[in-house]
Amino acid sequence: MLSKIKYIALLAIAFALLWFSFREVHWDDFVDGLKSANFYLIAISMIVGVFAFWIRALRWRLIIEPLGYKVTNSDCWHGVTIGYITNFAIPRAGEIARCSVITKRAKIPIEKVGGTVVLERSVDLVSLMLISFLVIILNWKRFGSFFIDNIYSGIESKFEFFVLIYIFIAILIVVITSLFIYKYKKDNFIIKKISGLINGITQGVVAGFSMKNKGLFFLYTALLWVCYWLMSYTTILAFPAITNLSVVDAMFLMIVGGFGWVIPVQGGIGAYHLIISLALSSVYNIEQTTGVIFATISHESQAITMIIFGAISLLITYLFKSKKS
Repeated sequence: MLSKIKYIALLAIAFALLWFSFREVHWDDFVDGLKSANFYLIAISMIVGVFAFWIRALRWRLIIEPLGYKVTNSDCWHGVTIGYITNFAIPRAGEIARCSVITKRAKIPIEKVGGTVVLERSVDLVSLMLISFLVIILNWKRFGSFFIDNIYSGIESKFEFFVLIYIFIAILIVVITSLFIYKYKKDNFIIKKISGLINGITQGVVAGFSMKNKGLFFLYTALLWVCYWLMSYTTILAFPAITNLSVVDAMFLMIVGGFGWVIPVQGGIGAYHLIISLALSSVYNIEQTTGVIFATISHESQAITMIIFGAISLLITYLFKSKKS
């Protein structure tokens, strides 16, 4: 029941954000804006997105290999794409889903695979922060004010106190749980399971640091962000109303859109549309209707790609399972 309530609540938030984004958009203008887009360039953006899936799969395999299990590129590919489509059903559940795929196909303990995902997502977060910092420094007058006024100030004024409380409570829970596990790990079955889970995740993270080809890992990471930037810039070129934006602007929108995907709602629905339209109106004085149209084209082209390839991977893994049985 709690899971159902959480799912419905997050879905309600997604639709509320979507409504907030579209509240002043006229349907005729929206349809005309969609028709004006160059869908050949949108298709190119989607192809680049598929290439990004493949790069992420290759990079993930580099982290998994030091664990000592046999895992293929296709296993990692199916894990990545199934993870994406799962996020459209249950926010943030995609990470668990892709770990499950590797566990079933390569027989690796799920807690160890989870450790590799923790490491990979940490690298992505650090990369996003570094790129954000770089873009803001390069053009502080234009981009810095947006982050200060619309992201940092809002967090500082409304949530800072509660965030500090949550952090304190989280640290307290972790400390108490760690002490409890350490004291009773040999006596209690449940504690043994929890201890094994933590140890497995730790092994996965540590194994990632011991990968042989770290240079290739960082190359894949750089290529991944280049793909995201190309997807952003190609979508800009496909939409006549904002083709005057530069490659640096494409990087800025890539970063802002990245924060939209991070918000825990189904597939970034609503959150992505709101933050992109807000960025376009605040930084470039582009009217809301135009911003929402661009956000819709950008989000839905990525979402369709994720759903199609995720569904294909689900079918393949199901057939693989049936054949094995």
